[in-house]
Amino acid sequence: MSGAMGAAGRASNPSVLLVVAAPSEARAVLRGFDADGASGEGDWVLHPLAPGFELLVTGVGKSNAAGAVGRLLDPARHGCVVNLGVCGALPVGGGTPLRFDRSICDVVLADGSVFADEGVEGERFVTTSELGFPPTPLSTDEAFRPAPDLRARLGPLATVVAPIATVSTCAGTDALALRIAARTGAAAEAMEGAAIALVCHRLAVAFAELRVVSNTTGSRTDQRWDLPGSLARLSDVARAVRTALALPSGTPGEA
Repeated sequence: MSGAMGAAGRASNPSVLLVVAAPSEARAVLRGFDADGASGEGDWVLHPLAPGFELLVTGVGKSNAAGAVGRLLDPARHGCVVNLGVCGALPVGGGTPLRFDRSICDVVLADGSVFADEGVEGERFVTTSELGFPPTPLSTDEAFRPAPDLRARLGPLATVVAPIATVSTCAGTDALALRIAARTGAAAEAMEGAAIALVCHRLAVAFAELRVVSNTTGSRTDQRWDLPGSLARLSDVARAVRTALALPSGTPGEA
């Protein structure tokens, strides 16, 4: 599932909506835009960042993300949505100790924002689509693909283009990290992307998810973290997103 963001769409719907979950992520984006941090951290409010760019802080998790975006995303105003933030790297292969091919502060562009734990846990995990209840009536699986134009523009900013799993329960054990990686093929996990993508899909607004690895997953005692470093990298990513998606001079809607 994907959307499109062509030149005509950007001309009539010029604003880019950047969506983050947490205030720390909002501050990182604001720094990337050289914007006032004090005025941009409140959640469920649209914050102007620069001509053609707005910021929305949703709160953490699928429910907050879907609710905030569903309430404030305006297809007549916003040409596309980019979900920015941090994420946890998922392991590759099987067995322990866990192996990771993503490093802290790597940038991941999701080529699928995947609902990772919507379904039934039994002898094997059965997705809601397999149960006959896909995310939307026209869905065939739990993955939402980025709009092709966004993928092309944002791809050069990423270290890797790979699926990102959207979870309600983050992988704090080796077993859970391995299960999520195996059933989704994802390089990383976060808690909002697919929920935001679902709202965008239903409203026919282009979407992409771009995140910085802040930690490894698996056993909490063995996880490696660099949240300050990843947030600093997120500021750089936000600055680069502004350049990559900037409106051409004179485009309607540009202040």
